[in-house]
Amino acid sequence: MPPSGKPNCKKSATRLNKLSLLASIGAAGLLPLSALAQPADDPAPADEFELDLGFDDELFADAFEEDEDEREESWLDDFTIRISQQVFGQVNRHTLELLPGFSFPREPTIESNRLGVNIRYQNLFANGWLLQASGQSRIYWNEDYEYIANGDRIEEESRINEFFVQRSFGAHSIKLGNQTVVWGETVGNSVLDVINIAEFRDFTIIDIEDARLNQPMLVWDYFSENSGSFSTFLTLYPEFNPAPVRGSPLFFDPGYHLPDFERNGDILFEVGSQWRYSIERSDFAVMAAYLIENQLRWEPPRPGTRDSLAKKNDFVLLGFSANRAIGDMLLNFDLAYSHGILANSFSLPGTTGLSAPVDLEKNQIGTSFGLEYSISNEQNVSFGVAAQKLLDLNEGLPAGPLMQNDDFFGNWLVRYSNSLLDGDLVLSSTIFGDLEGDSLLGQFGVDYTIDDNWSISSQIVAISGKIPSPMVFFDEDVRLGATISFSF
Repeated sequence: MPPSGKPNCKKSATRLNKLSLLASIGAAGLLPLSALAQPADDPAPADEFELDLGFDDELFADAFEEDEDEREESWLDDFTIRISQQVFGQVNRHTLELLPGFSFPREPTIESNRLGVNIRYQNLFANGWLLQASGQSRIYWNEDYEYIANGDRIEEESRINEFFVQRSFGAHSIKLGNQTVVWGETVGNSVLDVINIAEFRDFTIIDIEDARLNQPMLVWDYFSENSGSFSTFLTLYPEFNPAPVRGSPLFFDPGYHLPDFERNGDILFEVGSQWRYSIERSDFAVMAAYLIENQLRWEPPRPGTRDSLAKKNDFVLLGFSANRAIGDMLLNFDLAYSHGILANSFSLPGTTGLSAPVDLEKNQIGTSFGLEYSISNEQNVSFGVAAQKLLDLNEGLPAGPLMQNDDFFGNWLVRYSNSLLDGDLVLSSTIFGDLEGDSLLGQFGVDYTIDDNWSISSQIVAISGKIPSPMVFFDEDVRLGATISFSF
């Protein structure tokens, strides 16, 4: 594959460690199971004519058996399979008071009790050709919120996520299929990471890169030593953030059904291009795209119906990003200008559509910046902050409605990781909050690799929230979880 053009430095940010990430994503359903094709059966002989040359049947038996074994071993090496069982739930018994005189108890409860099977397949099947696929199947056991939402019956779900073919030749690379496009430099909360859709089902998923889903795209990359690199994507089937799963912690019942968007034969598309240039110890990029907002806007249903009205909105994105390596530290910066987005939205996917709708298009400016620092070969820390603001806030606003985002809004994220025992034991933590100081979420994880096949992980999540943040519904919640995984 052609080089990415990144500066030659060690990035110091560490995402939630891979075992915990795969297990948590597996449990949350973000990596579905692909029905990958099995090798074709040996074809039947074309005819029954046999030519006997007088050779002993066993003359080449050992040689052919060895080659077959080697081919089978190589073919199986293209698969990575992980089986994980997770239990996760809220453990703090307390009373939540939303308004004076209005409170309700929060009891300990199991939210997730599920078995996940992750499959990843990667095959360089010819010179310059790559096939890559990933997916997951999930089984929801007793007391899982999916089990309860299914009428107290075991529920099963499978979905293909990543599935693309890549062709590389010369300075060009073309990828076709389900994939992701990431433009932002700031890890975890970049204002430029709005191309792919996202799904937050529960609190096992915190960061946007963990919740990002693949979409069907055609991506062309061109790499040049003198003029930088160019990348263009096109999708003819834009998708939207899935509605909150009924029964999940992030689901708030509006009293009516939240349907998918009805395309009605309309041709929808998204297209964008990026130019990236690298200099010593830093690089920068400019980009432009025509996009459709990932989050649908659900309006109340018409009288006599239970289906709300799902509306889409298209907009134009202009962006700039840069980074700079200074010793063991990497500085990141992103800038985004969005023309024609719908106003009055929360920033958390899955809750946006439940805010009071205001059919008013606005322009928005946003920036995110951060740093990633390598304390040592074993310890890493990163920090990022994102802020956005609607321009011409009150222009065209009818009397009465109040804007949810009436000033700067955004979030910040701090992550730390420490690898011990030659990498077999990893301690990680994440702290996430909004700029207004209305919500705070802290996560601490411990992951231990027992051997080449078995691993265990655990995490604790504590939440604080107050009005007007939607996290107020989880104020003082404490969640514990454990996962055991077998991979081969």
